[in-house]
Amino acid sequence: MAAVSVAAEWQLLHNRYYRKPELYAMRWAIRSGVGVDLRRHRVACAPFGIVQLHAESARRRLRVFSSAGGLLASTPWDRPGGRLVGMAWSDAHVLACIVQDGTVYRYDVRTEPVGAQFSMGKECFEESVAECVFWGGGVVCRTEENKLFCVPDLSEPRPCRLADAGLSEAPRCMAVLLGVAAEDGVLMVDEEGVQRFGTGIGRVTKMAVSGNGRMLAAFTDDGRLLVITTDFSRIMFEYNCETTLPPEQMAWCGMDSVLLYWEESLLMVGPHGDPVHYQYDEPIVLISECDGVRILSNSSMELLQRVPDSTVSIFQIGSTEPAALLYDALEHFDRRSAKADENLRLIRSSLPEAVEACIDAAGHEYDTSRQRTLLRAASYGQAFCSQFQRDHFQEMCKTLRVLNAVRDPEIGIPLSIQQYKLLTPSVLIGRLVNAHQHLLALRISEHLNMNPEVVIMHWACAKIAASSASNDADLLIFCLTSFFFQLKLCKGISYAAVAAHADNSGRRKLAAMLVDHEPRSSKQRVLKLSPFKPGSSVIKHREDETTFMKASESGDTDLKSPLEFLGMIHAKPLVRDLFITYARCYKHEFLKDFFLSISQLHVSSLVGCGLLLLKESWEIGNNLSASKGSGSPLQGPRIRVIEQAHKLFSETKEHAFESKAAEEHAKLLKVQHELEVSTKQAIFVDSSISDTICTCIVLGNHRAATRVKQDFKVSEKRWYWLKSSALATIRDWDALEKFSKEKRPPTVSEIPRFQAVCRGVHQRREKAEALKYIPKLTDPREKAEAFDRIGMAREAADAAAEAKDGNFSADSSCPSPECGCHS
Repeated sequence: MAAVSVAAEWQLLHNRYYRKPELYAMRWAIRSGVGVDLRRHRVACAPFGIVQLHAESARRRLRVFSSAGGLLASTPWDRPGGRLVGMAWSDAHVLACIVQDGTVYRYDVRTEPVGAQFSMGKECFEESVAECVFWGGGVVCRTEENKLFCVPDLSEPRPCRLADAGLSEAPRCMAVLLGVAAEDGVLMVDEEGVQRFGTGIGRVTKMAVSGNGRMLAAFTDDGRLLVITTDFSRIMFEYNCETTLPPEQMAWCGMDSVLLYWEESLLMVGPHGDPVHYQYDEPIVLISECDGVRILSNSSMELLQRVPDSTVSIFQIGSTEPAALLYDALEHFDRRSAKADENLRLIRSSLPEAVEACIDAAGHEYDTSRQRTLLRAASYGQAFCSQFQRDHFQEMCKTLRVLNAVRDPEIGIPLSIQQYKLLTPSVLIGRLVNAHQHLLALRISEHLNMNPEVVIMHWACAKIAASSASNDADLLIFCLTSFFFQLKLCKGISYAAVAAHADNSGRRKLAAMLVDHEPRSSKQRVLKLSPFKPGSSVIKHREDETTFMKASESGDTDLKSPLEFLGMIHAKPLVRDLFITYARCYKHEFLKDFFLSISQLHVSSLVGCGLLLLKESWEIGNNLSASKGSGSPLQGPRIRVIEQAHKLFSETKEHAFESKAAEEHAKLLKVQHELEVSTKQAIFVDSSISDTICTCIVLGNHRAATRVKQDFKVSEKRWYWLKSSALATIRDWDALEKFSKEKRPPTVSEIPRFQAVCRGVHQRREKAEALKYIPKLTDPREKAEAFDRIGMAREAADAAAEAKDGNFSADSSCPSPECGCHS
């Protein structure tokens, strides 16, 4: 049933299936307060599913949205130069906007200006820009006089004029090869000259170049769609669209088909077979991707793509491929059907290929529940396939965690796995950082074992730029408190970039203070001696705080930053409390260093550090428990940590109890460690003194039990109770009787508390043993309860009568509930 429901959503184009899942229901009406009508906007969409930008001319604003419609940024459009001619995102994720006089403005995803504006040249200014065509990193502009100008790299703009194409009227369309539609064929224009290609194909009114640049889709004025190699050596296929009206948009869907959009109608044409029609009652925008086309409408974002072969092999109706049988086997296994084993036997020889197909299909899925089911099928197959490499399964799980995180509507980056591999994780992290998604970028970096330095440095600079604090010293402390821990994740990370950014933001004093935290002495010297701005050196703005002076004079750069940091936050109560709260949860080492650094000033810091050391000892103990090893070397450091806590507590009279408890804890751990080494059984450590004594007696090591009693000053009353309980537990009745006769117990009432009295009601030997001790009781009530406990009702009644206790009954419960006498 699952395979039918999945495949029913597909469309067949010749022998290839296509699917069009909805990625998001657009959220811009919620986030921006108003809905978005694409007819009233000029739209520029970035590749790899990152963001769209909408410029609404009526309100004169630029608004940046995620692919889910979440508003990322908005800014007034108040740029001079006439109307907006065109805009697009570069490969570097920079938005380029060209206005009528040829001025180019660049923005990041936060609508912050990137670099200085530049002009396409004097002629563009005089003749006005009529049209522009963008590609990955550059742009070509056509003036009203049909002259062409090019900027090959928008990051380093150097406008140049292309050869004169001799156009007497505006071309019907342009595409970046650079091709210009002519009366017959296409004119290829560059700086060197103009060449005519495709003579005889007719007048082209719309063009689109494939993603790999090897094919050109051209729509002619007689209604034909031609796919031609870009060297125009041959026409690969031709299709009659039955209309001469040029499509509003044309885009490649991967490398297998071409999409043509007219109002309310989307046509997908492939090299063979009948085309596929889609109907839309609202305007759409086509966004070409490496593996399909994203379709943006007023209400949704969809992805039209070819169904991967691995997915077809599993979900195609009636499929008998090994992967389909493995997927079906999992369903039978979940229903506890014997047919699961039958399916596995059928594909025994092809099981590795089936597992691989399930893993690959999971990677191409957007639905998380389907991902999980496919991965479960792969894991199920792996259990019967010893030769399969399990690294691929683990790598896919790791990749899907990243993809699902960025696909979340709050982030709005609907990357497919093919797009993710082409984009690379490092570029994705850079895109997240530029969108100020620092936390997610940091978690992905840690998840993929990548250096988080880029994320942390950008976050620090963003915090400085966004802060409105007037006091640079307070801002410094706040920043250091906030990202001191993250900086520790990256060994040798530099403050130089943060200091430079602070100076560029107008915080020269803050920049000077940050320089002193630079751990690399070479960079520190360069920054101190080099002016950040004309006429001003960093040295001029340094404060006279003793910590900074001390750091400047110190040659040990490794110790410089931690000492300064701990000393600075001590004098700031709010920052100090923030630091202690954070470090107590995440970084005990930092908090311990802080407490030790101020221990001479505050007694409370000694206590705090002692408590941290005790907590650290328990963490070491947990590691020991996980190792299950007798005589583990972890006990040595653990005991030393507890002894250190004892020394700290002993320096204050108010914490004598904590000092004594830590001392005895360390002493007990030493004894227990020695017992585990001698017995070769890991059963003593972290048990109580009482349990240690009982365990020694149970193991027959009476000498060790006596030593523990003496070392820890166990009272005679407690000793009798512990030893009698242990002997009764192992049913050593002879030893128990001998022990009872050695000398008189501390109190006569302790005798019946031997567990022999409360055990084995139906066992004659144990009942007989109990009768040895009951007559020695002096309290008639206790004697009556003891007789009742072993089932001697008559003797219990006589004892009760002796006690003149009319409230006593044979159903009274044992005062020791742990004995189990009534169970």
